[in-house]
Amino acid sequence: MTVDLPRFRKSSRSQNGGNSCVEVADNVPGRVLIRDSKDRDGGTLTFEPAAWRAFVDLARTR
Repeated sequence: MTVDLPRFRKSSRSQNGGNSCVEVADNVPGRVLIRDSKDRDGGTLTFEPAAWRAFVDLARTR
């Protein structure tokens, strides 16, 4: 069995040199993982890709 390890990346719109943002891993099939870059061990939110795309699309309009 192969396990796809998440590869997190910081938001391109992060502030303060990238210290205050979320990190996203979208390389795991069927899931998008989100975590706080300041508290990486504090938990991870999991979204279906369609739900994450809808969120990002809505955020871009604000």
